[in-house]
Amino acid sequence: MARPVPPPVAPDTDARPALALVGTVTARIRALRPSLSPTGARIGDAVLAAPAEIVGLTVSELADRTDTSVGECRAVLPEQPRPEGLPRPEAPPGGRDRIECRRRRAGPRHPDRHGARRPRRGDRRARAAARLLDYAVLAEIVRLLRRAERVLVAGVGTSAPIAADAGYRLRMLGVRTEVLTDPHQQHLAARTLGPRGCCLAISHTGQTQETLTALRAATESGAVTIGVTSYLRSPFTELCRHAVVAGAPERHGLEATASRLVHLAVVDILVALLADDDPTAASTAQQLYTDAITAHRV
Repeated sequence: MARPVPPPVAPDTDARPALALVGTVTARIRALRPSLSPTGARIGDAVLAAPAEIVGLTVSELADRTDTSVGECRAVLPEQPRPEGLPRPEAPPGGRDRIECRRRRAGPRHPDRHGARRPRRGDRRARAAARLLDYAVLAEIVRLLRRAERVLVAGVGTSAPIAADAGYRLRMLGVRTEVLTDPHQQHLAARTLGPRGCCLAISHTGQTQETLTALRAATESGAVTIGVTSYLRSPFTELCRHAVVAGAPERHGLEATASRLVHLAVVDILVALLADDDPTAASTAQQLYTDAITAHRV
């Protein structure tokens, strides 16, 4: 009995999405090339030199190849979904890519049900970040915070509420903290910290100019610099003596709610370690706090 003839095989079209993405990326970079910064131009030139190869890289791999940061690469590359068959974007090492996110199920979701799941998802990421932190580094940070005569907590934009919370809670434990929202005052305060001072800076991207300015000013004054951020490769981490890198993926191009939860979790851990480091001092400070706050309650 004769075997059935197999149907003709359709030509391989897996490369079509990749070619379409290559065209989108190169067109955007050529249009932006005259207005790019020197760093952005270096990234753009690397992409234009080998677009078919670069498009298959993760953002962190592109940052390694061009000796730049992940945030600088994201500023040049277009924000759009990647076609099937191409590697999924990968976050930089040290924090974001270690916190795995479950892939969303196909099909539409009810908005209310989708929103109700977000706190649980962020909570999982916060717990995952806590497991990945280096507690030897955290112990050294606690020692520096306790020893400092004055601690400036710096953060602007969406990191400002986290900085305010950190300053308030550290003050509850007897740490002399200062939180300033005005960038000029923050800069001046950092410049006057001195060798016995400490600057605790918080920045999601690690590229916020006002926060970087405060870190540079604190370093020039001789103060210790400590940072909390989501990206390992950034100007921020280069300015910090100790940097806690922990974060979560972004949504809609804005700082993720999950990243803020992770940074708040880092603050919680530092507060708990401070309380355990010197229980007597923490208890005395907390009693002063309780006496003061009682007057503001009914």
